[in-house]
Amino acid sequence: MKICFSTLGCPEWSFAEIVSVASDLGYNGIEFRGVQNELYAPNIEAFSPANAEATRRRFEQLSLEISCLSSSCNLNNDDDIEKAKAYVDTAARIGAPYIRLLGDLEPAPSDEDVSLKKVIGNLLEVADYARDKNVTPLIETNGFFAKTKALGALFRKELANENVGILYDIHHPYRFFNEEPAYTIDNIGPFVRHVHLKDSVMEGKKVRYRMLGEGDIPVAEAVRLLNKAGYRGFYSLEWVKRWDLSLEEPGIAFAHYKQFMDALE
Repeated sequence: MKICFSTLGCPEWSFAEIVSVASDLGYNGIEFRGVQNELYAPNIEAFSPANAEATRRRFEQLSLEISCLSSSCNLNNDDDIEKAKAYVDTAARIGAPYIRLLGDLEPAPSDEDVSLKKVIGNLLEVADYARDKNVTPLIETNGFFAKTKALGALFRKELANENVGILYDIHHPYRFFNEEPAYTIDNIGPFVRHVHLKDSVMEGKKVRYRMLGEGDIPVAEAVRLLNKAGYRGFYSLEWVKRWDLSLEEPGIAFAHYKQFMDALE
């Protein structure tokens, strides 16, 4: 299995520190969602036109991949589409195969008015822009789109045969819509290109994140079923330290994740 971590988990680390730790711990790649104070990937210095080739060479030397560039671009907002295209250009420059886009900003169900017509139209516009750049935009199982029967139906009809895929965050369909992994994977499995792993417990109505195996999300079952279904992409630890500084430090969380995933092999 190929594993990586999202840089959400290490908001204070420099680019060099991120790459060094990933290599030292034996990871296969890194998913970028910001570096220190810069969340917008096109502005990250290592990804600039002047530095992109050196960054690619460094990753090749360390046998690491840039698995995905994760954005906060909202397909339900027309104003974000040019930013999404900038992510495509950046991903193409550094050899990242995927960018993450959102159709609904909130992980949990919300009152936000999601326009399927707008989301689909904007996703197809970005997908068409990315087609000749060897980049595929992914829509995450987030908020409204964590209801995976409806999401799978979109990919079998309106989005069939398009340059698009799904980022399966295993947490959200299970936690917010009571979907068992087998049900979710049956709905969207053929379209999954990247996977986020995280664990949590509920304290009243509040989600409390835990290191893998310390919550009640069926992480191991989801990984087993994905592998059985033929998934061969990255499993990315999305340790949301940037949003919750009370969580364990990244060095601890990343080492624990490597051990957890090695035990599943």
